[in-house]
Amino acid sequence: MDTPTQVRLHAVVDEGLGNSAYLLDLGDGSALAVDPPRDLRALHARARAEGLRIRFAADTHLHADFLTGAVQLAHDEGATVLASAAGRRRFAHRGLHDGEEVDLGGLRLTAVATPGHTDEHLSFLVADGPRPVGVFTGGSLIVGSAARPDLLGPDRTDELARAQFASLRRLAALPPATAVWPTHGAGSFCSAPSGARRTSTIEHELATNALLASRDEEAFVEALLGSLGSYPDYFRWLAETNRRGPEVLDQAGAGTLAPLPVSVVRRLRADGATVVDVRPVTEYAAAHVPGSLSLALRPQFATWLGWVVPADGAVVIVRGPDQDPADIVWPALNIGVDRLAGELAGGIGAWVAAGHETARTRILRPGDLPPPGDADRGRPRVLDVRQTAEYAAGHLPSARHVELGVLPHRAADLPAEPTVVMCGHGERAATAAGLLERAGHHDVAFVVGGPGDWADLTGHALVTGTDGPDGADGADAPRTGARGRARA
Repeated sequence: MDTPTQVRLHAVVDEGLGNSAYLLDLGDGSALAVDPPRDLRALHARARAEGLRIRFAADTHLHADFLTGAVQLAHDEGATVLASAAGRRRFAHRGLHDGEEVDLGGLRLTAVATPGHTDEHLSFLVADGPRPVGVFTGGSLIVGSAARPDLLGPDRTDELARAQFASLRRLAALPPATAVWPTHGAGSFCSAPSGARRTSTIEHELATNALLASRDEEAFVEALLGSLGSYPDYFRWLAETNRRGPEVLDQAGAGTLAPLPVSVVRRLRADGATVVDVRPVTEYAAAHVPGSLSLALRPQFATWLGWVVPADGAVVIVRGPDQDPADIVWPALNIGVDRLAGELAGGIGAWVAAGHETARTRILRPGDLPPPGDADRGRPRVLDVRQTAEYAAGHLPSARHVELGVLPHRAADLPAEPTVVMCGHGERAATAAGLLERAGHHDVAFVVGGPGDWADLTGHALVTGTDGPDGADGADAPRTGARGRARA
């Protein structure tokens, strides 16, 4: 991490959402938490390990991709919440204006207005005496790029992109040695970069960040907007929840799932609940509750839960005995999915023991798919559900493309034909197969593996680009820019 040696800063990275929260040691046994998520488990563990009490909680902006933990920290620890006055938050906080300073006791925090990702965005400059040491840039300047400006709708996108240009120029004027501590990073749908670095310096960004190097506003706007892909549906309402302030949770009891007997699960299904199966995809394929969706428990679980599961209606979980309920519940709560009714008591075994039918989904390996050619006629259609950028970088010949995030709205309209679903590894393909089956498609299989594996095994080349009647299917995805980004 790019951190001056005299500043003790700890980053807590959420690999699934692609974000970093920070814990700044204030030197007196207390700490400042920056952009804390609602799931505070990792942040609390770090604070305990360092012997710190969180005295301040700062939010750089109204987050669209996760619920803030600042309200919880204020309730549990008496932390003072610091945030933009322009955000009009409806809970107790200290609203800051551009240039306003906060004495942290030895360190000084200065609010720097950096609109662009959101219109009320603040960066927080940390100084030791007269010397800046680092800046929490949230969703403004990030490593190698800048965060997306289109979250407030298409009528605000151009305006916010130009504001982002001005904000980055302002940050670029900081001393070269100033550390850059962004919230959004690789894997975040709020940003566009790839790579392992999550922190940087002004000097490094001036040397390597093409957006920061751009002196022409029009070129900057074109480059920034051209890097954007689709983003999850829940981004449309989470920021407003953060403005109101998330509900305070009972931390001790929040990470549990109520056991639901088979009869209750059947009733909930009949009332419109979604059954989400978090077991590995091979176990889901072997036997699952009919109509259930596979969302394998992995770092990206929360993103796809919020993207493909309807925003209204209860959610019932099916898990394996070795899967911790807390690792299911907390990621859901982190993105505002509070409607977990519980879990199928006894898992899929209880469903079978009660005499109810299960569904199966065929699994194929990349080598099971036929090589391209005339023989493809009459064979299953390959449906590629990756992000647009992934599809454009290389896909099977004749593969149809519909992003997984769009498929809930498109599944019923796709041709009723034998279909093999493919993604990069298999997890998204399994989710897509469940969506197709729920929409009435009967001859569906999914591939464990990706297009690269198919090319390696068959020796045939992949097709690049999105031109053609099949490659165009993903282009009508809502909230999609010129390119999508690779996601697992």
